[in-house]
Amino acid sequence: MEQTELVFIPSPGIGHLAATVEIAKLLTQRDRRVSVTIFIMKFPFESNGGMTSDSDSIRCVTLPSVEISSGPMSPGVFLTEFVKAHIPLVRDAVHEHTNSNSVRLAGLVIDMFCTPMIDVADEFGVPSYLFFTSSAAFLGFMFHLQFLHDYEGLDFNEFKDSDAVLEVPSYVNSVPGKVFPSVMFDKEGGGTEMLLHHTRRFRQVKGIMVNTFVELESHAIQSFSGCKARPVYPVGPLLNIQVGSGGAQQDANAIMSWLDDQPPSSVVFLCFGSMGSFGVDQIKEIAHGLEHSGHRFLWSLRQPPPKGRMGFPSDYANVKEVLPEGFLHRMAGIGKVIGWAPQVAVLAHPAIGGFVSHCGWNSILESIWYGVPIATWPIYGEQQINAFQMVKDLGLVVEMKIDYNKDSGYIVGAREIENGLNNLMNMNNEARAKMKEMQKISRIVMIDGGSSHFFLGQFIEDMIANIPCEQQSET
Repeated sequence: MEQTELVFIPSPGIGHLAATVEIAKLLTQRDRRVSVTIFIMKFPFESNGGMTSDSDSIRCVTLPSVEISSGPMSPGVFLTEFVKAHIPLVRDAVHEHTNSNSVRLAGLVIDMFCTPMIDVADEFGVPSYLFFTSSAAFLGFMFHLQFLHDYEGLDFNEFKDSDAVLEVPSYVNSVPGKVFPSVMFDKEGGGTEMLLHHTRRFRQVKGIMVNTFVELESHAIQSFSGCKARPVYPVGPLLNIQVGSGGAQQDANAIMSWLDDQPPSSVVFLCFGSMGSFGVDQIKEIAHGLEHSGHRFLWSLRQPPPKGRMGFPSDYANVKEVLPEGFLHRMAGIGKVIGWAPQVAVLAHPAIGGFVSHCGWNSILESIWYGVPIATWPIYGEQQINAFQMVKDLGLVVEMKIDYNKDSGYIVGAREIENGLNNLMNMNNEARAKMKEMQKISRIVMIDGGSSHFFLGQFIEDMIANIPCEQQSET
């Protein structure tokens, strides 16, 4: 049987990569003609190993490291330049792979920050597709803001630190400027143009797969019908449920053992994503809020990278140094402070009753899958607008903060944190009931007859129909 090959190029970072491996598994399991190669780009400051797949139809290839100018640049501009530097490597790798294997190349599937790779697809004469790892509502937001900027002269700075709101078709409620991603206001650092450039290029792809499902984002997905953007295929929720290996597995075992000793739905889990960390003043307020609330807790506390350097948070050598004096002793029978957390395994544990989350899209989907209520504490990226959507449009989560931003210098006080925790752990709140209902739906959409199952099949049909004639005649 001849193989139809898709090449995936995800952005660096575990959140993007994990979702890519999951969509690759779904595609290859659904249609035996489809095989996938994933080209992995690794940041210079990344220490974790490459990704693997247990499928013969999926190949993960870590590309050689590249050097980027060490001059000062914003994270968004750095990422764009980092991806561009990989174009020759991807071009050579695709050429070598297609020449040495009897496959027909059906296209390149790029991540939202990898639009420069559309040029590589064009060079090979094949379509490009977008795999969007955030929400359908945020995809609509990007398209709408880019249109308003390019064709109606909208100045994003009108919304900076402002109570002004904007009607966006993919959201039910008008969106306040205070939840816009901060990169939109980074005109001098190049972040604004970077976001606009990527969005313009989204319009050049043949189709867009989104890690969401119709029943969760019905309004957002309906907003795409009849518009000039490419077809949108909601194919989620896509979750990576691997715990880890080696030292990570040992840490996970200790955490799960502690959770086993806690009553059902009694523990608040605090975890802020792969880039989430706080300064000492905020850490102390969180600690006081936890202590005063009286709730059991599992707190993933990470150390920020050194100031002025790009990098991921790391575990503290001695966490006592940043916590209030005597906190660990007083909380010994109630809470556990950890470093890295096996987030999916924790959310799946019956002892977890609530999740204080940064509202990254993967984390929201994981909470829905396991029916764990969320209290919102966004930190960076599009997390503020995710929190807004979940609180205001969908009523699925509890509001702790919606507009918190790690660069604002604002400290959330212990009393506010305590109130948020109490609301989250209220067993009778409406958001808890809604989350349990959405959990049931999320399990159904992926099986035969479900909406995401249908859209995945539709994508495969369209993708095969879009294969250029030259590619079909070569095999």
